[in-house]
Amino acid sequence: MDSKLKKNDWILILGIVCIAALTLFVHEWKGENGVGVVTIKVNGKITGRYSLEENQEIEINDGSNLLKIKDGEADMISADCPDKLCVHQKAISKDGESIICLPNQVVVEIESSESSEYDAVTN
Repeated sequence: MDSKLKKNDWILILGIVCIAALTLFVHEWKGENGVGVVTIKVNGKITGRYSLEENQEIEINDGSNLLKIKDGEADMISADCPDKLCVHQKAISKDGESIICLPNQVVVEIESSESSEYDAVTN
């Protein structure tokens, strides 16, 4: 058996490398740059999914909560719950971040290719 690579072997290897590079380029160019999706759940059921790219205000749970998406971030701007802890949470934009309103049973989560700064529970 001859262990040297022949001309056709090199052409095949070059073709595979070019296809892989082109696939990676297209994937990056098509917008997989960290912009995510906001998923809203009420009582554990998904009630909506919204892009972080589009600025908008979303009424949740028949108006009990109001979520604002602006400049790639989601922020709970009003709620009719007594403590309003969800309103005082920071705006979210990275994968795995969430805003939770326990009295109204609302959970807002981010799904994104951009990772959160925190990857573990901290004190």
